[in-house]
Parts: sequence; structure tokens; C-alpha cells
Amino acid sequence: MRGDSPGHRRAKGGWGRTLAGIGAAAVVTALGVVVAVRMVDPDAGVSDVSDAAQPAPGGNEELRDGGAPTPPEAAEQTPAEPSTPPEPTYDELLSTMFELDPEMTGSGELVPVEGTAEAVEPEAATQLRYRVDVEDRLGLDPELFAEAVHRTLNDDRGWTNDGERSFSRVSAGDYDFIVTLASPGTTADWCARSGLDVTEDNVSCNSSNTERVMINAWRWAQGSETYGDDIAGYRQMLINHEVGHRLGYGHLTCPAEGALAPVMMQQTKFLEMNGVTCRPNPWPHPDN
Repeated sequence: MRGDSPGHRRAKGGWGRTLAGIGAAAVVTALGVVVAVRMVDPDAGVSDVSDAAQPAPGGNEELRDGGAPTPPEAAEQTPAEPSTPPEPTYDELLSTMFELDPEMTGSGELVPVEGTAEAVEPEAATQLRYRVDVEDRLGLDPELFAEAVHRTLNDDRGWTNDGERSFSRVSAGDYDFIVTLASPGTTADWCARSGLDVTEDNVSCNSSNTERVMINAWRWAQGSETYGDDIAGYRQMLINHEVGHRLGYGHLTCPAEGALAPVMMQQTKFLEMNGVTCRPNPWPHPDN
């Protein structure tokens, strides 16, 4: 009779445990197969675990870090360049009023504006050369003034007299006269050298005992009541009137009620004379 030895009982108990382990392993293996099938089978549902592991559609690192997703087109945009306003034209500048003290006396240093400008009528019988000077530290644009003088003098409505006379600008060498833009105080000084007092009405002059046609910078900047808002027309009249004196023309009066004022009428001061009133006119030959 074989008895159950302690060793045999241990063997029986170990085999039981072995069978239990094999059964548990089989269950784990089966569960693994089911999970694997759920993950790879397109017909199977996606587990909560695999959902959490997948990135959100269109997401990025910023989204995973808790930030908002950045649309691709927004990431590619760059800030627009600030637009630069266009430079003002000659006509715009000629029509612009500038600030200037009516009692200003400048440095007295009269500086030639650099550059030259050819005459429109180079074959004219009378060819005149002029220079443009502007008082230093006046605060007005020398180039604008020089351009205005040249355009005005060479306009068909001006003193070219249908091609009989021409005007060319120089900055050095020989010249016939100098058109000078200066402060009221400096203008008064140069006008006084020719016996002219321009202080009462703060006006310009042709200083005939000198080489200078003096343009009062305050009038150039501010215009006159007679021309109102037509600052460009006033500036053209101012140049034509004072250069007209240099060419030998004297003052004229208003010829008839409502007529255009002769350019040699003192239009800075008035448009009405002897009971008749003229209209402002900057040109010697306005009908050309």
C-alpha cells in the first residue's frame, strides 16, 4: 500500500498550481487577442485608450501644450508694409499757404539756388539770363520758388510776348537780374536802396538801382486779401508784376468794371480804382 508521502503531496499541489497558471495565461492571451483585434480591425470600435493616444485632427504641438490651433494660412501671413504717402506735386505746393512772421528780418545772407533751367524760346530775339537767390534760414523751399519763377516767366501767358523774349536761369556767371526771395526786413532794406518804402503795406519791389527784383517772403507765403484762397495765382502775379518793372513796364489802372486787372496794376493792395473794380489776373497776356 502506497502511502501519500509529503513529497507526493507537494507534487500534486504543484501540478494543480501549474494547471491554474496555464489557465490564467490562456485567459490573458485571449484578452490580448481581443484587444489586438479591436485595435486593428477596421470594423471594430476604437477603445477609449487608443482615442486618447491619437492627436486631434489638424492639431499641432501648440494644441497638445494647451494652446489654440493655428490655421496654416495665418501662420504664413506677414505684416503689411506701411504705405508711404506720395510726394506733393508742384501744383499742390504752389497752392499751399506757409507760415511766416510778417515782421521777420532774416540773416541778410542771400544764397543762389543751385541748378540751371533752359529757356523755352532759345531762338528769341531778346534772351535774358536771371539768377534766383533765397535768404538763408528763411524756412521756405528754395527749389519750389526757383521752379515757380522759371515756369511763370516762360509761360505763354507771361513776358515771353509770343516768343519775342526768353528767360533762362543760371546759378553762376553772367546774369541780367536776380529774383530774390527775402524776409520783410531784408526786402525793405534792399527796396530802400532804390528809394522805395515797402513797409507800410509789407510788399515787394523791383530795386532798380540794384540787380535785385525783391519778392517779400511774407507775401509769398501768405498771399493777399485781393486773391483770397488763390495763393498760386497770387504768386504768379507777384513774379510777373515785379519782373515787369525790371523789363521797363510801369503801373496800370483798372480799365473797366469786371475786366481782368492788368498784371501791372497794384493787385496786392487793391482791385478797385476810380470807382471800377477789376478781377484778379496773374498774367500779362491771359488770352494766350
